Amino acid sequence: MSNTVLITGAHGFIGRHIARHLKLAGWTVLGIGHGQWSTDTCHEWGIDRWAASEVDLEGLETNFGHECITHIVHCAGSGSVGFSFEYPLQDFERSVSTTIHVLEFARTRSCPVKTIFLSTAGVYGHVASLPIKESTDCQPVSPYGMHKKIAEELCQSYATHFLLDVSVVRLFSVYGKGLRKQLLWDACVKAKAGDRQFFGTGQEVRDWIHVADVATLVETLLVDKTRGYAVYNGGSGNGVKIQDILNLLFGYLNSPIQPEFTGKAKKGDPIGYVADVHLAHALGWKPLVQLNDGVREYADWFRMAL
Repeated sequence: MSNTVLITGAHGFIGRHIARHLKLAGWTVLGIGHGQWSTDTCHEWGIDRWAASEVDLEGLETNFGHECITHIVHCAGSGSVGFSFEYPLQDFERSVSTTIHVLEFARTRSCPVKTIFLSTAGVYGHVASLPIKESTDCQPVSPYGMHKKIAEELCQSYATHFLLDVSVVRLFSVYGKGLRKQLLWDACVKAKAGDRQFFGTGQEVRDWIHVADVATLVETLLVDKTRGYAVYNGGSGNGVKIQDILNLLFGYLNSPIQPEFTGKAKKGDPIGYVADVHLAHALGWKPLVQLNDGVREYADWFRMAL
């Protein structure tokens, strides 16, 4: 019998890439969350059955209560620091409330269910040194990071008290063609409009991981035999200055302008993030997409998309 994975938030950017990767690897893939799919598009992204529903216990039980689910990948949740400052209650509900409903659904299955929770490097907040180890104290500097931290603590609680197998992946800066938000998208839109102004100094450092590498990391964790609760960084292990990646992107866009920086940081935006990825590497996983190739791919996609 093949493994059956339920992906929450499978209509989203990361969720759909994970779905397609797992389907190609032989999994039966179920999906739940917001968004409407045509049957053809749903299958194109590897989803055998899709439920347009809230990610809560009622929605999970109604749509998948009788399925023999062996694994859950919980992608549903907030994905914006800015949104969390403007709408903290909704951000809490998206990140924290959905997580406890997913964990409770996993707890009440008749057979063991391994759960992967996609968290964020934003739980770390401002750090004293790089790269960041999973053991680093978490001091979030935004509601977004705080809510993900609370969700992680719920995962640990369910692993401790109910013996669930739960792995947390703290994703760093995920990118890839098709992502219509965050830095690369905003930069492409600005370059097209002739706008060169960006927040910060350009010296801020980020660790970029292609969504294809996120998908392979998730699969690695799904089949890993580690029991109980575990936390892994999901990054490349390489730090890149914002100025450098924008210069690279503008070059691939053949833009006649170069990015400039205001010197003013965005609220809740730490100076530097680089992942220590030794724990993920110890599982046999390594990212394969080189940043130059991924940024070129993104620029090519943007030109075709607009």
